[in-house]
Amino acid sequence: MAYTTKQIFDALRSVKYPETEKDITTLGMVQEIKIEDKKISFSLVFQKSNDPNIEDVKKACVNAILTNLGQDVDIKGNISVKAIEKVADKSILPNVKNIIAIASGKGGVGKSTVTTNLAVALAKAGKKVGLIDADIFGPSIPKMFGVESERPKIKKENGADIIIPIDKYGLKLLSIGFFVNPEDALVWRGPMATNALKQLIFQTEWGELDYLLFDLPPGTSDIHLTLVQELPVTGAIIVSTPQQVALADAIKGINMFKGKQINVPVLGLIENMAWFTPAELPENKYYIFGKEGCKKLSEKLNVPLLGQIPIVQSICENGDNGNPSALNEDSVTGKSFADLAQNVVNTVKERNINLDSTKKVEITNDDGCDAVNH
Repeated sequence: MAYTTKQIFDALRSVKYPETEKDITTLGMVQEIKIEDKKISFSLVFQKSNDPNIEDVKKACVNAILTNLGQDVDIKGNISVKAIEKVADKSILPNVKNIIAIASGKGGVGKSTVTTNLAVALAKAGKKVGLIDADIFGPSIPKMFGVESERPKIKKENGADIIIPIDKYGLKLLSIGFFVNPEDALVWRGPMATNALKQLIFQTEWGELDYLLFDLPPGTSDIHLTLVQELPVTGAIIVSTPQQVALADAIKGINMFKGKQINVPVLGLIENMAWFTPAELPENKYYIFGKEGCKKLSEKLNVPLLGQIPIVQSICENGDNGNPSALNEDSVTGKSFADLAQNVVNTVKERNINLDSTKKVEITNDDGCDAVNH
């Protein structure tokens, strides 16, 4: 009989984490499931390596699998234990100068394309840059950098696994896409996704960075809350197109970060697909999605407009081929991203002069509606 991942999750839902009413699958503790005929193996992720409940939970998992899937399942000895130790939490990534969240109110506005090219443009300007693909359910950064087949190396440090990020175009990359089959759909509950994000942040050797960029999922989600809970985010950047439907959602993204509960400075707006410019007529501009929608919104909300990126066919082609347009500073888009990078540098510098450091956010209840800084 061939077992399925769903059967395993269903069986493990009967295992409660001690002193809570939540099962270990809901808490995102079950990861890396492997099925080989009758052999089943998986990892249990705990918050600390010295959690006193480790052995009890492992035994409960074995019993749940054998009870629900049959006594002939090969499960004993196949459950490994991992811990989300915040390795860099001595003072929360002390060697990272600026943490930038890049978000969009809705999907389809080219946020990942903009993030990719901004990261490359900053690196070309001589900055030390890291990029985390925080879109856990739809990672696209590996493809945009042409490194889909690469796998990060792992090293041991004080008994913990430390990830070495992929180095490409002079910057450091990390994505959940490096650890899963590109064709597999990630069917994870919220806690599983947020635990994965924490591992990308804290169990990685980032070294010294001027900027650590986070390519966030569209909309607002657990991932956004986890980021501001775990790290003091320097500022957020919102990507939108000039369309009214995109702008309406961009306002929600701005309000989320600026709200008193989160209170992360919004560094500015980036207007993507601002106009269409044919490659053979680089001086021509066709405003196919509306004209200067983000510029008008930035003036209305008193948020800087950091850049306007035109539509050029090569942006899509270069992204698909793993050659970001920002690599060619002589092109129309390359110049746009170089200008954007300089504006981001200037805006972050101004923010750091005029504002206090952002503090982590403490979520005080399960629904995330009540949050205070600490």
